[in-house]
Amino acid sequence: MPVMIKKSELWHKIQSLYPEIGQRGITLTVDFDKRQNAWAAGLENYSHELKHFLKNTAADGCMAGKHCVALGLEIAQRVKI
Repeated sequence: MPVMIKKSELWHKIQSLYPEIGQRGITLTVDFDKRQNAWAAGLENYSHELKHFLKNTAADGCMAGKHCVALGLEIAQRVKI
């Protein structure tokens, strides 16, 4: 049975796993996308926007304190901009 994740909890967990988000002026948004049946993590800095989808298993892993590898790669790209 999937774990019920709250939007605010996932946002805080991603922020804690990747502190460079706030340090580099990246804005993080988190919402559940019903069409994709996945969490959408939006990353924005300057004029660059990116939306990364986290399937429920990946979101569960983030909540368990594991780094979300694919999301981490996207964040690394935002940090370089």
